[in-house]
Amino acid sequence: MKRVIWLIIAGAVTAALFYVSRFWDFRLWSRDGLFGIEALRPQGGLVGQWVRGTDLAPFELLIWAVSAFLVLTALQKLYDLLNPPPE
Repeated sequence: MKRVIWLIIAGAVTAALFYVSRFWDFRLWSRDGLFGIEALRPQGGLVGQWVRGTDLAPFELLIWAVSAFLVLTALQKLYDLLNPPPE
């Protein structure tokens, strides 16, 4: 059961990372934003939106990749902390 819960958590985190990237192309909710929050627009690409107009804009994909790596590493460390290996 624990494994299923961790797989659901990992899947949700992966979906969130995919949503903030430029690769999200799904239109799953209205143009008003998810739950009426305008910042959560249906076309994703939040990293590009956050760095638009700054000197970091050309590095959007690199910023997303490093951030995704760090988030998934932190999730793995949390899993290892909460589930020690059997002896």
